[in-house]
Amino acid sequence: MNATTPDREPVRIYVPQGSLGVGLFPEEIDHALAHAPHAIALDAGSTDAGAAYLATGMSKNDRGSVTKDLGLLMEARERAGIPLLIGTSGQAGGDLNVDWTRDIVLEIAREKGYTPKIAVLYSEQDPDVIKRKLAEGRISSLPPLGDLDEATIDQCVHIVALMGPEPYFAALEAGADIVIGGRTSDPAVIGAFALWKGAPAGPTWHAGKIAECGGQATTANTGQRGVILEIDADGFEVEPVDPRFKATVESIAGHLLYENKNPWRLTEPGGELDVTECEYVQVTESRVRVTGSKWIARPYTMKLEGASADLFQTIMIIGIADPDVLAEPQAFHDMMLARLTERAISATGLSRDDFHISLRMYGWNGVSGTTPPPGSVPLEIGMMCVITAKTQELASHIAKACNPYFFHMPLRLGMELPSYGWPFTPGDIDRGPVYRFLLNHVVSVDDPLELVRIEMLDDLKAKVAADA
Repeated sequence: MNATTPDREPVRIYVPQGSLGVGLFPEEIDHALAHAPHAIALDAGSTDAGAAYLATGMSKNDRGSVTKDLGLLMEARERAGIPLLIGTSGQAGGDLNVDWTRDIVLEIAREKGYTPKIAVLYSEQDPDVIKRKLAEGRISSLPPLGDLDEATIDQCVHIVALMGPEPYFAALEAGADIVIGGRTSDPAVIGAFALWKGAPAGPTWHAGKIAECGGQATTANTGQRGVILEIDADGFEVEPVDPRFKATVESIAGHLLYENKNPWRLTEPGGELDVTECEYVQVTESRVRVTGSKWIARPYTMKLEGASADLFQTIMIIGIADPDVLAEPQAFHDMMLARLTERAISATGLSRDDFHISLRMYGWNGVSGTTPPPGSVPLEIGMMCVITAKTQELASHIAKACNPYFFHMPLRLGMELPSYGWPFTPGDIDRGPVYRFLLNHVVSVDDPLELVRIEMLDDLKAKVAADA
């Protein structure tokens, strides 16, 4: 890759996959280490899969998959003698998620006889701290949510603040070989080592964004593949680890469209990345060089994410092939919703504010939620009734009361009663708690470490000896 610059050695980062646990290809590791990377860095989660993983502290990925990937990466770290940095551990980055990942790392270390110095970064927040920040006027909302209040904070079972790279600096300064991070910006954990080494902010943040999903920004087009980043004083270069794949100008430039409302700017803790003047050059058939990335420093803010679990749901599902319904699906939806709502009120004595019923018609508009063009006739419809209430008992009660209507209601009263297709029996399925994100806000801080707790685990040598 690009050699050196007159004033600074380039920094090479190996990003092995888009998210820890999605599956590593062991043969890629040899290719990666041949590039002599200075650090291994990767993300381990996101909010993509919803609020359940923050609310419950569980990982979307199974323990076996995460253990397998971590085992390969820890072995690679031992071979190369370089740091391993993990962000948003355990899918959501809450304390429970972080501890789950920490325990796997310790288990592997003991099994293999490794004695790394481990740093654990926690970014879960005490509700009282968030209330104090709110009272100080330090919290503002992100669309589509409005102003925050204390009642909403109290509804959250777990709250995290999204970290920038600075806690990783502190861990590396303390000599950490492995850093297990809580909720972290994807580009931050990938760029942390290079920024710590003095690489320029613009190219480093841009490189971190490009590699956030591993090889997805290359012709590999999947987060299971890895990339090598090389960051120097003037820009950065990126190429897939596996020589069968390529980074192209189009694939690299286009990645700023991914999960970003503005393809020219990216807001991160402490600043904004500006790529409006970037130049992308195909250096080799598989490698792209990027220059012109700018970092604009801003007042330091951290995104807050808070998950609740205070509502419950029961669902019912039917398959519809009735030609009368298929000819007028929207009329059927509206009549069914009205009848189920009336039935729930009459059977329970509740008010409309005590429950919520929605109908999702897959094959018609169950995904988009929009009405298809006039004249559209679906081949068949899968309808899901979702009943939400304050307790599981109440949601189940409503479902049972509505059962005959949902499974047998005709398009119009007076028509022969149909029987729609039941995929399961019993027809009502208790789904359990409803996990929701209630916080989508930012908090301004004076110190990037202000809302982060750092724990060092540096006595593994003694622990391994004791276990032996």
